[in-house]
Amino acid sequence: MPPAAAQTPPPVAGAAAAAALTAQIDAHIEQPRFSAASWGISVVSLDSGRTLYAYHANQLLQPASTAKLFTAALSLSTLGADYRISTRLLASGRLHDGRLDGPLILYGMGDPTLGTTSSADWADQLATQLATRGVRLIHGDLIADDCYFTGPSFGTGWEAGDLQSWFAVPSSALSVQENTVDITVSPATTAGFPASLNFDPDDARPPLLGQIMTTLPRTPGDINLYRAPGTGTLYAFGSMPARTPPQHFKLAMLDPALQAGQQLRQALARRGIRVSGKLQVIHWPQDDASLLAHTDTLGEVFSPPLLDILQRGLKRSQNLYLQNLLLSVGAHEQANDPSPAPGFTNTESYGIKALQQWLPQVGIPSSSSLIGEGTGLSRRDLVTPDALVHLLSYLAAQPYATALREALPIAGVDGTLIGRMRQTAAENNVHAKTGSMTYVHCMAGYVTTATGERLAFAIMLNNYEPATDEPHASRDLDAIAVLLANYRGRN
Repeated sequence: MPPAAAQTPPPVAGAAAAAALTAQIDAHIEQPRFSAASWGISVVSLDSGRTLYAYHANQLLQPASTAKLFTAALSLSTLGADYRISTRLLASGRLHDGRLDGPLILYGMGDPTLGTTSSADWADQLATQLATRGVRLIHGDLIADDCYFTGPSFGTGWEAGDLQSWFAVPSSALSVQENTVDITVSPATTAGFPASLNFDPDDARPPLLGQIMTTLPRTPGDINLYRAPGTGTLYAFGSMPARTPPQHFKLAMLDPALQAGQQLRQALARRGIRVSGKLQVIHWPQDDASLLAHTDTLGEVFSPPLLDILQRGLKRSQNLYLQNLLLSVGAHEQANDPSPAPGFTNTESYGIKALQQWLPQVGIPSSSSLIGEGTGLSRRDLVTPDALVHLLSYLAAQPYATALREALPIAGVDGTLIGRMRQTAAENNVHAKTGSMTYVHCMAGYVTTATGERLAFAIMLNNYEPATDEPHASRDLDAIAVLLANYRGRN
């Protein structure tokens, strides 16, 4: 028998424990440093349905990336956990004696995983399928078509200044390598000479103006990469000290569909298939209806199951994955709309309409979740803590509940929570989606208390930026999650 000091404290009667928890959370969020900030918190027991704690739980707040939970739930409900996204080779021409009268169309339908670890050989797979059919010559153009998604390549409310960044890449029906370009900046060996900029993939290099000069060793560096919204030219300027390690950056790819087409053309050449024409790209609002009429599918590759895509997207808070999934829902709804409204409605709007119609079906008032895109990147998105917790409670009752819970970042273990709440009761216990942008700090997910009670929680902090001598706001959210993990109340 261990000594009394090492024994696990006994559970505490429900009312007393809940009152103590309320006092602890209240004391934390009522600190003077939060006087100008906005907190919203909701904690509900999945076992009993009772509300354990609520503070401004019905107040609309900016959710940042916790909004991805709504996209995840909608895509699972609409498309299904096993849904796979297709990328196809289409043609309408005649195949005779190894010659396909073109064009050959690379048709994307929104797979965000092309060119990643699980599908790095997607282009070679398609080229092999074409070669198996006996094709040796494409007598015509190779056309990369990403018109399956209609509308702009950025989400509603995304800020123009973000669009060159890796976290706000174009959402494209023909995405590749997560629509990013890796840039490595290396100093010259001697001060006074320009640093080198290397791009991966190299053929996704944008037009480049300016240079970054190499300065004397041990001088301050100042690397600047800038692309004006709506333009393609990348401006490089500033300085980099000699004898310093290369610096690595990720920027949004200018034209993912073009890059996908280039990769396919290279794969065709590796399989001995020649393309006599040129590479073309078709983007919305170009009309591809006549091009696609009477086509046959000559090759096809599929994404991982939707639940796997969600895991990759939620763990890393990958905006491309979730925006493409919202657009996939929108395309599905548009294709199955028996009476479309007159005029033009883009794919994103169809997805958001589906979300607004679905929320009341699961008991969430549409007024408590004002979301206009799929990622939480927009500052127009507003959600109440109660809506998030109700959504989490719904998800916890679905057949895929365990898999989705494991798809969320796990405190101290992986994803965006890998370095947080370590050596606490929340480590390897809290499974939650994080959300952060300037002045916005959120976390929503699941935790099991010290007595085994399962909780769903949403912690939202808006309009707050800590002073330089104060802890990062994520620690304030973590502190509340740890209180929940240590909770010893019993009904």
